[in-house]
Amino acid sequence: MLQCAGKQASAIVRGTKKKHNARLYMIDKLNKQGQYKKSRKLLAIHNKRSLSKPDINLVNPELDSRFIHIDMDNHTSFDGYVTISSIGNKMKIQIPFKRNRHFNKLNKRGKIKSGIRLSKENITFMFDLPEVEKQIKGTTLGIDIGKCETISCSNGFQTKPNNHNHDLNSILKIMSKKKKGSRGFKRVEQHRTNYINWSINQLNLTNTKEIKIERIKHMRKGRRTSRLLGHWTYTTIFDKLNSICEEQGFLVSQVTPTYTSQRCSKCGWTRKSNRKGKQFKCGKCGFTHDSDLNAATNISLDLKPIGKKERQLNLNRTGFYWLVGKEPIVPCVKKAK
Repeated sequence: MLQCAGKQASAIVRGTKKKHNARLYMIDKLNKQGQYKKSRKLLAIHNKRSLSKPDINLVNPELDSRFIHIDMDNHTSFDGYVTISSIGNKMKIQIPFKRNRHFNKLNKRGKIKSGIRLSKENITFMFDLPEVEKQIKGTTLGIDIGKCETISCSNGFQTKPNNHNHDLNSILKIMSKKKKGSRGFKRVEQHRTNYINWSINQLNLTNTKEIKIERIKHMRKGRRTSRLLGHWTYTTIFDKLNSICEEQGFLVSQVTPTYTSQRCSKCGWTRKSNRKGKQFKCGKCGFTHDSDLNAATNISLDLKPIGKKERQLNLNRTGFYWLVGKEPIVPCVKKAK
């Protein structure tokens, strides 16, 4: 057991050191290329994240077949027992467990591995699943992620309140009033995860070959946000969508969401004033739609990316045509009346 713990701790330290050296290499490379601004930014990140040792409270040890025996053939009220041995003084620990729906689904699809991941509150079982054949026929589905509607899709699907009339926004409001770390907070946190999973499970992915999701990064970096927005976790939504795509063989790609909510999905006219809250109305062709569904349609298209220099011109204030397969910026566009 000590050998196993030492090996995992060593792997964490080596991984941290590898990242540390990679940053130093990139800083030196950027300096040689004359990109001093990028070099200073990376150096600031490097100075903040010094080499550290593993925190034992955050590490979940992985125990293999040398220590673990899983017994699911018993005549008790539990579904199985995990026996942990080789921990010294000829001691053994038996931990009973109950199988949930997700466990049974994975157990049916594949074969359970002999190892587990152990934490203070949970046992995580690992399964060896067969490779899923990739979908090569079908349509591309664009997905816009939000706080009020968890997901809005280019096929017209939007999440709705559950049977108790709760949506993600109402759950986040309750969560923002709870003390972080309390039992009530943990219950609402689980409610949030359950609602996200339930919402995404409603998706109809028939005849779908690819899912395009908007890429969200550093949304709250360097900004002051409310407690409500601070509890909105887009990573949980990404993880659930990725899990479904892995199970069913869909391709997942992330798209930069710049101007996707301001572009008319019908004619391509892009202007900031097109969108007002939940309502989208094109200033050129008069097309009206739900703003999230309009953005999801734009995400599903193969739009040419808009560069940083073009974004800095703020052409979305006067308006421009962003067309599929053509030049994205038309500098001589007249202002919309």
